[in-house]
This record gives sequence, C-alpha cells and structure tokens, in this order.
Amino acid sequence: MDRQGARAGTGAQTGRLPVTLAQIARQAGVHVSTVSRALSPDDAVRGAVAAETATLIRGLAEELGYQRDPAGAALRTGRSRMLGVLVPRLTDIVLATVYEGIDAAASAAGYHTVVANTGDDPEMQRRRADALLARRVDGLVLGDARSDCDLVAELARRHIPLVLVSRRLPGRVSVTTDDVLGGRLAAEHLLGLGHRHVAVVAGEPYASTGVERTRGFRDAFAEAGLPVPKSHVTGSTFDVPGGRAAADRLLGLHPRPTAVFAVNDFAAIGVMAAVRDAGLTVGRDVAVVGYNDVPLAAALPVPLTSVRSPMYRMGEAAATTLVTMLAGGPVRSRRLRPTLRARASTLDHPQTP
Repeated sequence: MDRQGARAGTGAQTGRLPVTLAQIARQAGVHVSTVSRALSPDDAVRGAVAAETATLIRGLAEELGYQRDPAGAALRTGRSRMLGVLVPRLTDIVLATVYEGIDAAASAAGYHTVVANTGDDPEMQRRRADALLARRVDGLVLGDARSDCDLVAELARRHIPLVLVSRRLPGRVSVTTDDVLGGRLAAEHLLGLGHRHVAVVAGEPYASTGVERTRGFRDAFAEAGLPVPKSHVTGSTFDVPGGRAAADRLLGLHPRPTAVFAVNDFAAIGVMAAVRDAGLTVGRDVAVVGYNDVPLAAALPVPLTSVRSPMYRMGEAAATTLVTMLAGGPVRSRRLRPTLRARASTLDHPQTP
C-alpha cells in the first residue's frame, strides 16, 4: 500500500480502542517486528530499519494516534525504560535539585523516572524500593543510603542495578560531592579569618554527608594545631529546628565558639536563628558557615557563607552512570568538586590572628 492509501485508511483505524503495532504494520505493508523496531526508544534498534520505511512507520503512528505501552514493552523486552529514585524528602531543595538532574539525564537517554519519598526511615525505604521494583523499574538511584541499614546490601545481593547519589557507602557505586574536601574548605576559610574556638553542627551519624564534612573540617583544624574537641561537635537533623537546637547547646560552651560550621544550609539557618535569639549578631559575634549553597543562602538578611555542592550535576551524573551500568558499560564512583562562597555570615567583622 502506498502512503496515500495508508492515509486514506487512517479514519477506519481511529477509534476508542488503542492503536496496535499490527494495525500500523498492515497499513505500512511491513511485518509487525519492523514497526516495533522503528518505534523503539533505543537508537541502535531503530537504526536497523531503513530510513524511508522508518519515516513511513513513524508518520503512520502519529496519524493513527499510536501510544507506546510501557507495560507491554517491558513484557516483550524485559526492560521498562524506567528508573526508580528514592530520596528522603522532595521538600528538601537539595534533594529536589538532585532529582531534577536525574530526571533530565534519564529523559535524554530515553528513560522515565519514578520518585518516592522515604522520610529517611529504613522500613519505609524497603517498602518504597519494593514498590518501585514491582513496577519493573530497570534500576534504582538511591539518595537516602544509610550506614546503619543493610538495604543497599540486600538489593545488591538481588542483583538490582543501583547507583547511590549524594551519600556514599563503601564498595558501592556512587556520585557525590567530595564532602571531605568541602569540610576542609569551610575550615580553611575560618582559619584564614583567625577563628580558633569553633564548633560543628554535624548532622545525622548514619549519613556520609555529615560524617565526611565534619571529618574534613576537624582534620584541617587539627593539622593547624587547633583540634576541635568532641564537646564542640554535636549531631542534629538536617533542618532548621535541628540546627537551632544544636546551636543552643554550642552557644552555652565556655569559651563560646566564635564560629560554627553546619553541614547543611538549613541547619546553618537554624544556627543563625539561635545566634540572633541569644542577642548576638551573625558574622560579627559568631560566624556561620553552611553547606550546599541553596539559592536561599545568598538571599538571607545576613547572606550565608556556604560550601557549594554541584547538586544538579550530581543528579545528572548518577542517572548517566546507572544508564551506562544497564547497558553493560564500565562505571565508577565519582566525587564532584565543591567550592566555597564567602558572604556576610563570616565576613561582617573578620577576626585577626
């Protein structure tokens, strides 16, 4: 059948029932397998069909209103072209930005993403991971890996393709910021301003982000001959209330710290609130450094000095790494380089050595 004849038959094929590959094949005068290859999301598969034939098939598919059935494709190929993503919470701008990068890179590679919030709760992580796998996702990107939970090891034993993002675990493929370096950058900045009595709001002990940022910070001060005592390092949740509660304890130390490093910007904002409520001035009486450099950091009444983490690029790289893994290519962990953005929260009245 020529193209004109095919178009003439289009009306007979349109209706409420889904258009099938067989219908397109009949109108194009080719085998249904040729139609399947021509409409495949995989470039290599599409390339096996002659260009003229592929153009005819794609034109007919558009005219007939053909919609690809992901579930059917998954049954035929064993691949759903979907990636599952687990994050603690998408209300966190850091995680939301990381997910945007994941979704953009996945889409560019011909994949869709399905994201689920876990609240950083181990049992919820398991339930959400199982739910995503039940939807036949091809692999997982995990943004909520915990050192006190064996979920990642369980998934690896089941041979589930997975890549960690933001947080690391030993022996697992991950894409993160170089958090040890980021902690050092914060320390070197404060050392350069003459601070000697400092404290750390260290985050949660199960998250590599807080652990490694704290380690880098303390290592730099120890190397300068000014080790940070354990009494000056306190854990917290990664949010404003957590940072505020931690700072309330730290500001009661004697001598009072002249600077506080918080391993997350929102915890740092909580520190700033505690400094204010204590009748002190951020940047003048107590310097504050955060981490991630979310857009809000520069817009605060006292702009926050922060270690900038390449959040979007981290997500892109994680998705690209998982797609490469699914294709059988070589993959490795990556640590992206952070930078420090100095603002008034440390530069209002710098100290002198």
